[in-house]
Amino acid sequence: MIAPASKPPVARIADYGKLKYELAKKEKESRKSTKAGTIKEVKLSPKIAQHDFDVRVDKTRELIDKGYKVKIVIMFRGREMAHINLGRRVLDRVLDAVKEVAKAETASKLEGKNLHLMLSPIKKYAENKDQKSSSETV
Repeated sequence: MIAPASKPPVARIADYGKLKYELAKKEKESRKSTKAGTIKEVKLSPKIAQHDFDVRVDKTRELIDKGYKVKIVIMFRGREMAHINLGRRVLDRVLDAVKEVAKAETASKLEGKNLHLMLSPIKKYAENKDQKSSSETV
């Protein structure tokens, strides 16, 4: 039905299969444009070397700059589980390194053999970055 309220009602004969196909195509396109995975994960270990730590922090900053939430995971293996405080120190170092661009969304949690910390971008930092990028393009 094109105009069911008019006198007489106006209808169009159409191929139902084609109509279904068009609707499915539009729906698929709309799903493609949405941001599906807004949480990214960065894995560390409690015995991480300084250079490796710096690389992971840089990657974390890059992801936060793009607007993603970042989940920092400290993986414990074997006897490392006896020294969870070392993992918490690594998390504190990460938090200190990205404090101007991100904030801790939740406190660190130990789940099984992994210690988790969720970071989210700071709103004012994201707005300032957007303003800088728009003024640079002009």
